[in-house]
Amino acid sequence: MKSKIPQIVTERLALRLFQESDAEIVAKLCNNYNIYKNTIYIPYPYTIQHAKDWIKDHYKKFVTDQSYELAITDKETGDVYGAIALSNKRAFNNGEIAYWVGEPYWGKGYATEATKAMLDFAFINKGYHKVFARYFSSNIASGRVMEKVGMKQEGILREHIIKEGQYIDLIYYGVLRDEYLKSKN
Repeated sequence: MKSKIPQIVTERLALRLFQESDAEIVAKLCNNYNIYKNTIYIPYPYTIQHAKDWIKDHYKKFVTDQSYELAITDKETGDVYGAIALSNKRAFNNGEIAYWVGEPYWGKGYATEATKAMLDFAFINKGYHKVFARYFSSNIASGRVMEKVGMKQEGILREHIIKEGQYIDLIYYGVLRDEYLKSKN
């Protein structure tokens, strides 16, 4: 039996572990070319089996502090809007945040709200020294999320990823614990 893992609750959202029953909605949201073209690891087309395979190890990774992959859900209805993840690089006391939001929910501030909550979790609950994130240069909206939560651009890995036969720049952002906590006061 899995122990109860608390949710991270914000003004509008509840971030919680994915459940196998979420696989259908994850597949529906991720089976979208616009999600695929802006992410490194999400395949297209995306099937329910892809979702099940992705979800199956989340609990184990969470309780062993390897990574925290959470559903971004509506606090009231429980509807799944997307996902947010935080890796745990213990040797360096840092981690990477990554997120996606289903296209029907774009432009509503959910990624920003979820990212702030995950930064709180990383710095306050887990004591990380730094959190970083990266986005494709073509995905300006993701870069705006990073800026809104207080991250600063740290560098560009030029033509670092190949997607659909095209080389794409990866833009890295980061924030240190002291910077983030100071910005909250």
